[in-house]
Amino acid sequence: MAKYFLIAGEASGDNHAAALIHALRKQDKEAVFVGLGGDKMQAEGCTLYRHYSKMAYMGYVAVLTHLKDIRRNIRIAQHALLSERPDHLILIDYPGFNLRMAQYAKRHLPQTQVTYYIPPKIWAWKRWRVHKIGKYCNHILGIFPFEPDFYAQYGYSCTYAGNPTAEQIHDYLQCERPKLLDGNYVVLLPGSRRHEIEQCLPKMLAGTQAAIRNDSAGYRIVVTQAPGIERSLYEQLCRGYDVSLTADTYAAVRHARAAVVNSGTATLETALLGCPQVAVYHLAFGRLLEFMRPVMFQIPYFTLVNIVAGKEVIKELLAHYFTAEAVTEELRRILTDDACRRHIQTGYDSVRTVLGHSPAAETAAKIITSSVE
Repeated sequence: MAKYFLIAGEASGDNHAAALIHALRKQDKEAVFVGLGGDKMQAEGCTLYRHYSKMAYMGYVAVLTHLKDIRRNIRIAQHALLSERPDHLILIDYPGFNLRMAQYAKRHLPQTQVTYYIPPKIWAWKRWRVHKIGKYCNHILGIFPFEPDFYAQYGYSCTYAGNPTAEQIHDYLQCERPKLLDGNYVVLLPGSRRHEIEQCLPKMLAGTQAAIRNDSAGYRIVVTQAPGIERSLYEQLCRGYDVSLTADTYAAVRHARAAVVNSGTATLETALLGCPQVAVYHLAFGRLLEFMRPVMFQIPYFTLVNIVAGKEVIKELLAHYFTAEAVTEELRRILTDDACRRHIQTGYDSVRTVLGHSPAAETAAKIITSSVE
């Protein structure tokens, strides 16, 4: 019987970790699962030491203002690791925190196998982290086809396990479901963390409202709710707007006319579900970061859709480019310009081709279980 300790720091990581737990249990029916994560991991039988809703801080300002909480989370994770002494530590994205845990495990639990499943996107920025990952992890299981070649450049081994988002969306689309929404709406995906929802949703709402005002199609606005975020926050931020709230993100995106999406995994999900979108992202000190962009970033795009496609498929409104007015302009183009919509859909086709839909969680589970037998 093996013990697995998993760490996921936000909603998408919780989702992917839950799928991995499900696959691991098929390989190891007596396995024990503990860790830090969310409701979906818990539903798969994982005992949680900390919920990700108390861990999900992203961006320099959010990190600086929550240093006390972050230090507490680190202590909780370290004590849990020493108490549980797992056979395997599995890290899912969340690099700032998880790299600390990888280093701690290597130092204090040398018998524990450390696997980074869904490693951070260091090929985009902070490439120096490649050596930490290579040094502290026994296995690196990438989710993009180009990642093994990237790690090989630095002398480290990485296995492409498949893309869990592509697999998940493929499986979702195979199931016939009734069309619960009429499609005559724009869907907003403001993120999974409280602070990013607070920063992004007001501008998303204002820009979308202006884009659909007086439009003869009579579009409505639907806002998706993230797991672990109280409904009252959305109601407060949406006050003054006529919106519908839904927790069924995939269904809402699948049938929408267009989407405004907070950059992250959600942009890839939206692409694979076939909904034309504009990506947005709030960054403090955006103009300064734009000046530093050539130094900080090694790739020309920020969204996964454009990175995987290798070209601009969707518009990226990031940092100081993210304004309500810019959202209005791009959203109007998506809603009214058929050539724009065809361009986006053609780009989505290329993304699907590159990623495929191989069983990422099952592949990862087989590699992980073979290393602890």
